[in-house]
Amino acid sequence: MLNDLMYDLDIKHAPDAGGHFKANGTLFGGRFAAETLMQPLQEIEQAFFDAWADPKFHAERLDLLKHYVGRATPLYHAKHLTAEVGGAQIYLKREDLNHTGAHKVNNTIGQALLARRMGKNKVIAETGAGQHGVATATVAAMFNMQCDIYMGREDIRRQAPNVFRMKLLGANVIAVDSGTATLKDAVNEALRVWVASCEDTYYIFGTAAGPHPFPLMVRQFHTVIGQEARAQCLAQAGKLPDVAVACVGGGSNAIGLLHPLRDDDIRLVAVEAAGYGLESGEHAAALAKGSPGIIHGSLSYLLEDDEGQVQGTHSISAGLDYPGVGPELAAMMENGHLELDSATDRDALDAFQRLTKAEGIIPALESSHALAAGMRIAAGMMPDQIVLINLSGRGDKDLGTVMDMLGLSCDTQEFSA
Repeated sequence: MLNDLMYDLDIKHAPDAGGHFKANGTLFGGRFAAETLMQPLQEIEQAFFDAWADPKFHAERLDLLKHYVGRATPLYHAKHLTAEVGGAQIYLKREDLNHTGAHKVNNTIGQALLARRMGKNKVIAETGAGQHGVATATVAAMFNMQCDIYMGREDIRRQAPNVFRMKLLGANVIAVDSGTATLKDAVNEALRVWVASCEDTYYIFGTAAGPHPFPLMVRQFHTVIGQEARAQCLAQAGKLPDVAVACVGGGSNAIGLLHPLRDDDIRLVAVEAAGYGLESGEHAAALAKGSPGIIHGSLSYLLEDDEGQVQGTHSISAGLDYPGVGPELAAMMENGHLELDSATDRDALDAFQRLTKAEGIIPALESSHALAAGMRIAAGMMPDQIVLINLSGRGDKDLGTVMDMLGLSCDTQEFSA
């Protein structure tokens, strides 16, 4: 499948030279970083554009995506779930079947190749749900690089299986106790450390946020998701989807699916984590409830209080528990190219169980937010229409959280004859 796709080396919908995505007079994105990071960021930008123009770089990247990661991932017609929900046909883009269990490895493959190209022998990364940490540790092991992963103490607690995987892969997992001890704080710490070590260290940024060129790079490395899904939907269903749905925290899986579809007549839907409800104040819906501001080196939408301080967030899913969003998604929303939806913790938990029982597929809690909204949208459509949902990761890592939420345990006495 990879060899059948046309990988256009021209960068469509590119930001301006300063890394800005323009929308209604607002320049989202940019590069708001410490003076000591300006040169490293410029060096990464130059290295990325040089690599993107190099066919040898793409040949190696695509070879790894095919033979190491396992791409192309399937597009699955969820017929049982469709019959249960009613309405439109539900198709799932199976990013959960990638090596490491999520979409994140698309990006870490690309950035690790870039780090090697730049002569860096150490990589660092932040992680929330642990999937980006696992994907970074995986490529670091493959390329024989030293690897440090920064992770909030709260996320370490709720994502213990992924922490163990990172350690098995040879990475150092460094707990972050500041703030709410979640993804935001892990990013803060990784950026602080990178300031002092950028000469020999490459920061593999995990989502489509941060200072330029990270939002653009992460998007480009993930466009394989939407490119494949578009071709697969035409081949399997004979038409493009009517609606494409993805969950949004920072936005890497969402921009990867939605960017290649943005020039088609398709409704593009971003699903945010509503936590205990959008009016509860305990959620992570930066687009729906936030306002423009600067977070982690770029101008985008973020959740902040009346004094301009970044607010705490809440989501059952560690990967969506983030107060900001990638600047390109903010610009797409402002320009009317992106619809917003949301799912509460309870919605996500229900969707998690429904897909598991209907199709035998256990989704990540992040992906379950997209499922919840996608099923709701599909129910109001016609049977000859298609809803495409990005299943961005698998749910192995979330089984402990789900068991706690459902009041279950693995006490062996429960399974006695």
